[in-house]
Amino acid sequence: MNSNHCSKLLALLLAATLVVSAVGPAAAMSASASGAPDEKQVGEDVESTFTITKPFSEYNTWTLNGETELSDVTWTVQLFDQSGSKIDQSSYDGQSFNHSLEESDAFEVKVVVKGTVPEVENFTYDPEQELALAELNQLRDGGSSSSIDAWTFRPYTEESQEARDAIDSARDAIDSADSSGADVSGAEDTLGNAVSAFDAENFGNAMDLADEARTKAESSQQSSQQTQMLLYGAAGLLALVAVVGGALWYRSNQQDDYDKLR
Repeated sequence: MNSNHCSKLLALLLAATLVVSAVGPAAAMSASASGAPDEKQVGEDVESTFTITKPFSEYNTWTLNGETELSDVTWTVQLFDQSGSKIDQSSYDGQSFNHSLEESDAFEVKVVVKGTVPEVENFTYDPEQELALAELNQLRDGGSSSSIDAWTFRPYTEESQEARDAIDSARDAIDSADSSGADVSGAEDTLGNAVSAFDAENFGNAMDLADEARTKAESSQQSSQQTQMLLYGAAGLLALVAVVGGALWYRSNQQDDYDKLR
């Protein structure tokens, strides 16, 4: 192979490398959410939209699966081309659905879920209870499955939220008192009882205990601050006594020296 041929070959390889680098890897499928709540009251309606972009970046044919823990659910699957025009739409009822996808002009797939927040079987303070708002999965022939993305939210009732707020307020008061050096052991014990009452779904008792814990913490902090003020006052008084005593002693010595000189 002559040198001219080698140079041309190297130039072609370099050009191909630069083209590949400029094009870069194909964008992968991704998902985003709109109107997905972080928390929602039991019995309220929910409507959220999930957008899947580049649905055929990996496979030409696959099945979109969706699942939720909402009740009275309706799913709407919409396909849009790159210009944003809708090219297809299907609807499903129930807490799960499967929708077959075949490569087409679809650039985006929008999944709209509508449902109602169901009753909660077991409330817990920590960790907070969660319900699945939506989980979208990619199903392939042969049974393989991979998660596209999932979204959750915290359900609550008016009573459970009031109890949670009371416990959070007590926790803040205890942390504040503890940072000031106050003894918060009693408040901590009462707060622990409040959390136990919450987990037993005795929300009224949880609120009462949380309020008691907050009062104990605030009282302990106030007592600690008063004690510190008394200590500072006593230290200041001692310092004043020392200064006055020193001044009197110095004056007395000066007077003695003056008498001796006379």
